Amino acid sequence: MSTQIAKFLLQKVLGWHFTEGEDSIPSEKKALFLFAPHTSIWDFVIGFLYFRSLGGKLHIMIKKEAFKGALGTLLKKLGAFPIDRKNPSGALIPLIHEINRSDSFYLVVCPEGTRKPIHRWKTGYHTIAEQTGIPVFLSHADYRKKEIGYGRPFPLTLDARKDTEQIQQKYKEMKLVGLRPGGYVTE
Repeated sequence: MSTQIAKFLLQKVLGWHFTEGEDSIPSEKKALFLFAPHTSIWDFVIGFLYFRSLGGKLHIMIKKEAFKGALGTLLKKLGAFPIDRKNPSGALIPLIHEINRSDSFYLVVCPEGTRKPIHRWKTGYHTIAEQTGIPVFLSHADYRKKEIGYGRPFPLTLDARKDTEQIQQKYKEMKLVGLRPGGYVTE
């Protein structure tokens, strides 16, 4: 799908707008985007159209159960990586190798790890960023305002849990509303 078609669908057909100044992919050749809130399968559609409209080919992590039949083939073509939620670290190694060997790589991760309400966000993104040296951007979709965007890189420390708690706090301050508002918690 072309950049122009994705932008047309997202903005003109679905009525979304970008946060000010965020209408292109960052200048970095590789980046990790945390994306929240994640309360619906539609987050994938909105996120895909957004990142595609910026001109980036994105990669995403999706539970391995979704990779069955034709859907699995489609997901792989769209740049998805299967994640075994019972052993998530096992899937990170090939993903990290792929990022390190690629000239350009944009990865989108939902830190909640599920569409259900969860108080303690996952930290796998931190391992990926540490092992690859790529910057982490906080991206968001607010269904109430129909606004989508990303901010500046978040400076990571060596403490994944503390960083994740600070990131959750930043998202809490944004007062975002998911498609299913009850499915999103930040504390």
